[in-house]
Amino acid sequence: MRPFSKTRKYIYFITLFFITLTGFGQMPIFKRYYIADVPGLGWLAQFYVTNRIHYIFAIVLIALAVYVVVDYLLSGERRYGITLSGYLKIFSIAGLMASGAFMVVKNLPDIHFSHIFIIAIDLTHIVFCMMLLGVSFYTLIMKKKWVN
Repeated sequence: MRPFSKTRKYIYFITLFFITLTGFGQMPIFKRYYIADVPGLGWLAQFYVTNRIHYIFAIVLIALAVYVVVDYLLSGERRYGITLSGYLKIFSIAGLMASGAFMVVKNLPDIHFSHIFIIAIDLTHIVFCMMLLGVSFYTLIMKKKWVN
């Protein structure tokens, strides 16, 4: 096992947890279903708090992805093959980054997209999120890895 690989796993897990939590927190579900009324979870009902935390963890996810790609390309680990679940995770993370970038741009003050495009971006982002969560749960339960 390479140095920092456990650290990368923990950072990835924590990032995935908080990016999912704050992503869903930007929808009003935590207030609607009284989850935000639980002591200590009131911040989940505050859109701008969850939005900023989501952006911070998105930056962490992008930085981690760049680090892993550069480390993979510069190390001798290229002899290992990426598994199907690894490709699905890579595809879904790349899709999340691309659709997330569009969502950031659409939130800028002087940028205007059509309503249909905004709905398409939102649905695309949610589909990639569900895809990543599904593949991640599958790989966690079945103990699958990114590489052979």
